[in-house]
Order: sequence, then C-alpha cells, then structure tokens
Amino acid sequence: MEYLLEPFLNNAFMTRALLAGVLVSIACAVVGTFVVLRGLAFIGDALAHGVLPGIAAAILLGLPGMLGAAAGALVMIGGVSLVQRRSRLSSDTAIGLLFVAMLALGVVMISASDAFQGDLVAILFGQILGTSWEQIAIMAGATVLVIAVSVVAARPFMLLSFDPEQADVAGYPSRRYHMLMLLLVALTVVVAFQTVGTLLVFGMLLAPAATGALLATRIGSMMIIAAVIGSISTYLGLLISYWFDYAAGATIVLVAVTIFFIVFAISNLREASSHVSTTDPSGETLS
Repeated sequence: MEYLLEPFLNNAFMTRALLAGVLVSIACAVVGTFVVLRGLAFIGDALAHGVLPGIAAAILLGLPGMLGAAAGALVMIGGVSLVQRRSRLSSDTAIGLLFVAMLALGVVMISASDAFQGDLVAILFGQILGTSWEQIAIMAGATVLVIAVSVVAARPFMLLSFDPEQADVAGYPSRRYHMLMLLLVALTVVVAFQTVGTLLVFGMLLAPAATGALLATRIGSMMIIAAVIGSISTYLGLLISYWFDYAAGATIVLVAVTIFFIVFAISNLREASSHVSTTDPSGETLS
C-alpha cells in the first residue's frame, strides 16, 4: 500500500501534479466527449499541434507559455474559419494546411534560437511535475469555465453533435455554436499542454472520451466515465513514472490509451459472445 500512496504523501510536487492532472482530465472529458461525438478529432489534433509557434513566440518574448498557446489556438481557429468561408476547399484540407503551416513555423522558430534548449522537452511533452499552485489555480478556473459553458450550451451542443441542421431548425445557429465548441477545444488544449505537452495533449482529449463512448450511451454518463478514466490514468501514470523514472506526461497518455484498447477488446468479445449465444448451430438466429 505504501508504494501506492507514498509518492503523493511525501512529495508536494507529486501532489500538485496529481491535482493538475485531475483538473485537466475533467476538462478533457467534457470537451473530448463532444469532440468524439461531433467528429472533430482532426481539428482537435491540429489545435494541439498548432499552438507550438505561439508558445515559442511567448518564450522568446519572456511571456507565459500558456498565453502564447492561447494566441496560437485563436490564430488556428481564425485561419480555419477564414479559409472555409473564402475558399472552395474542404474543411479537412483547410485544417490540414494550417496544421502543417503552424507546426512548421513552430519548428523553424525553435531551431532558429538557442533560447529553447531547456524548454523544448517541456513544450513537446509537458512538465506536469513542475506544476505550480498558480498554474493549478488557472487550470481550475478554466475547468470551471468549460463545465459552465457546456452546461449552458448542452442542448445546442447535443443537437450539433448529431444533426447540425436540426440545431438550426431548433433556433441554435450551427455555425455559431460550432465556433463556440472550437473555442472550448482550444481552451482545453491550452490548459492541458502544461501537463502532457503539445505532442500528447490530443491523447488526453480523445482517449478517455472515446472509452466513455464505448461504455455509455448518454452524454452525461460518457463525460463522467471519461473524467474517471482520465483521473485514474493520471494517478497510474504518475505512479509508474515515479517508481520507474519514466516521462510523466507520456506515461499518463499511454495508460489512458491502453485503457481504451482494453475496454475496446472486452466490448468486442462481449458482442461476439452475445452474437454466438443468440445463434443456433445451423446459423439461424434464435428468438
């Protein structure tokens, strides 16, 4: 038992890391559920990587990386919206082009300066073990905001996730609420990059929510399951990284993805078993 609790009871930095991870897990669960249902995985990935030049610019200017990440996310969202409105290109093409452009710009900025030698790993893979109480306060505020907006906009978000035209008919402009949903995704990415970095934040946004979608049919239940799985992944990931000296952020994401594949495999086995049990030896379905 001491091996399960000692790292968090005797090390303040581990306690802060766990709290930060749980907050991020809750935010990712709420937004990630809509990302999975709405089919926004590609733009979520693009936002997660598109914040890189904003973070690089902030570090060069001596500003907080979270502020730069927010600026990068807003530029990404604005660019996608502009290309979609002013061009005949599909949304996937617009997102892909801006994704590559922003990522390439970030790499160029990092490679052109020596100022990132100590920050590059933290930018790419997160620095959850170095989370401060001030950062936790920001994460808590952002998480509360994400939950509040999702509760207020629950009905239009639900309609938008399944039938955008129905949302328009019901009096909820799909374009406006789609933009609001993207802003929530951006806010979550900005908050989460501190814990797992720009390369891995998409995993925390998607894996627990996808697992929740396998285990539940109601959106609220999906979110609760995703939050629990994200929190468990944070705890197990930190525990493993502490005892085996692995990268904390990457280990957390790996645990979350592993849980998804375990649940996925069990679900498929149950479906196959159920199908076999309702079919007689001749191949006909039993009543």
